[in-house]
Amino acid sequence: MSKLPKIVCLGGGTGTYQALLGLRQYPVDLAAVVTMSDSGGSSGRLRKELGVLPPGDARRALLALSGLHLKKKTLDKLFDFRFNDGELAGHSLGNLLLAALMQITGRTDIAISEAARILEVSGQVLPVTIEKTELVARLKDGTVIRGETNIDVRDIRPKVPIEEVYLSPKGKIFSGTKKAILNADLIVLGPGDLYTSIIPNLLVSGVNQTIKKSKAKVGLIINLMTKHGETDGFQASDFVREIKKYLGPAAEKLDFVLVCKEVKATPKVMRWYKKYKAEPVKNDLGKGKKFGTEVIVRDFSQKGNLLRHDPKKLARAIMKLV
Repeated sequence: MSKLPKIVCLGGGTGTYQALLGLRQYPVDLAAVVTMSDSGGSSGRLRKELGVLPPGDARRALLALSGLHLKKKTLDKLFDFRFNDGELAGHSLGNLLLAALMQITGRTDIAISEAARILEVSGQVLPVTIEKTELVARLKDGTVIRGETNIDVRDIRPKVPIEEVYLSPKGKIFSGTKKAILNADLIVLGPGDLYTSIIPNLLVSGVNQTIKKSKAKVGLIINLMTKHGETDGFQASDFVREIKKYLGPAAEKLDFVLVCKEVKATPKVMRWYKKYKAEPVKNDLGKGKKFGTEVIVRDFSQKGNLLRHDPKKLARAIMKLV
């Protein structure tokens, strides 16, 4: 009996959720490694008030991999449900569950494992670190912005590009995450916000070194749209450049890049994105080998009111690379 291919998805947020939704339909040994530096919204409040690590990205990954016998939309609505009134206003049910498990067990990794059992998760959801860290950005003009939420939704000099991001303190790679990366056949980065969902994982001490030691192929899924304050004016090559920069010693491990052929949306949807100063990411890489990396161009977009990667299309392309 042949062993299942081991795939590690490294990122956070909605992008990683879409990739996991597609891959869970295949016979694979799947692990999601998620960021632990969120400081905004419900996650940020729980982190500040209870002293727990932010549960938001772990919640999304758990939902994507859940096998509970509920309609997917019902389960998502239940765990993403946010209270409107009282002291719980703004908190999601899923975040509260994880925060409670963190306090009961005293450990983030055990809390996520227990939540995975409750949700009948197929695969693993792993924190990139179980140490408390803060994401910091330094802009081109020297301005320093602290906190993931302040970088993610930037009110501070949003027109000034980001020079670099780093963690303070760096934090150390979680042992379970290290094991998953070392044993992986394929490591998938993204899609997701470049500086607040993908790169924070690469900033944790030991992650890049472990990726370099792993025999796994490494791939990057390019975002469909730019994000104001993070990737204004970015083309596909800019995403590749930044990922290689933060991969450091593992930069040469980047084997393939997935790029959407053409972002298609209704004029109404595009007007909404234009309002938030987001535009389609142009593919300036072409096809074939570029900088030692294979460029795969397909239609990966999903039709709807928001531009998202299509889980099935993504998964089909990824599985061909295993």
